[in-house]
Amino acid sequence: MPHNTALINTASLLNANGSNFGILALAVFKHQYHHNLIYRQYCDAMKVEVEKIDDISKIPFLPISFFKSHVVLCAPYTPDNTTLVFESSGTTGENNSKHYIADTSLYQLSLMAGFSQFYGSPAQYAILALLPSYLERKNASLVYMAKELMNASSNENNGFFINEWDTLRSRLLKLQKSGTKTLLLGVTFALLDFAEAYPMLLTDTIVMETGGMKGRKKEMTRQEVHDFLKQQWNLDTVHSEYGMTELLSQAYALRDGIYTPSATMKVLVREMNDPLDVTDTGNGLLNVIDLANVHSCSFIATDDIATIHNDGTFEILGRADHTALRGCSLMAV
Repeated sequence: MPHNTALINTASLLNANGSNFGILALAVFKHQYHHNLIYRQYCDAMKVEVEKIDDISKIPFLPISFFKSHVVLCAPYTPDNTTLVFESSGTTGENNSKHYIADTSLYQLSLMAGFSQFYGSPAQYAILALLPSYLERKNASLVYMAKELMNASSNENNGFFINEWDTLRSRLLKLQKSGTKTLLLGVTFALLDFAEAYPMLLTDTIVMETGGMKGRKKEMTRQEVHDFLKQQWNLDTVHSEYGMTELLSQAYALRDGIYTPSATMKVLVREMNDPLDVTDTGNGLLNVIDLANVHSCSFIATDDIATIHNDGTFEILGRADHTALRGCSLMAV
């Protein structure tokens, strides 16, 4: 049976919804099996009968570690003719994940569509990003994401911060006083340190943590993190973003660390000891379908332990392998 390449276009992928997501995902799977050598070799090694796959739960999910050891791209793309590369921070002595982006415009469109799905146009917001460690290295997907949101916002108060806490505090209070809708996007350890040093009233600010504890001595659950930030800044809730180097789509949690995937993304769980035992609810290791990854691999088996609820929302419970934590990993709840 020939695969339907007519479905593999930007317009159809960005108009994914509950009724057509499965059809699009199956079309992308067939496309990637035929055009992504590493993914095809993995499927063949798993002895998957490709033409018999008629449901997204039967699709093989590529272990996320392949982005560290192989170039994950669909032909005719190679690292030499891609427009961008996202690279994970990794740890000393460890290979970093590299995600080669063949179509930057597709990433930009999916990012804006996903953000707007939950928050409306970025043009409504002043966007401040507290991203130490990410700003200090090249090719961080989180920094690129924040830059794109700032470009779409065009607010004169937008800015990146590493340790300029006095300036950040002044900027936030100025925006609060003027009634400007503000998004403070930050890596978790930096938000905690900043909040401890500068308690203030930020009732009109959306605070969004992106994970990342950077080996803090005191382990904190997400609930403890959120409670502390709410206490220090008089917030009703703290938002969260779920994304990673290997993905182009994001999920957002508007409260309590309960994520909703954007329209180009769907999550499943797999049984710990059987990568082909996949369901759409329950507890297990998280599998992510990211339609925006059409030119790399849209079917990623992550190392995150998750619970998926009946409505498709999910929570992250921890990591399966705590010896290889990434800089952007989420803390356990």
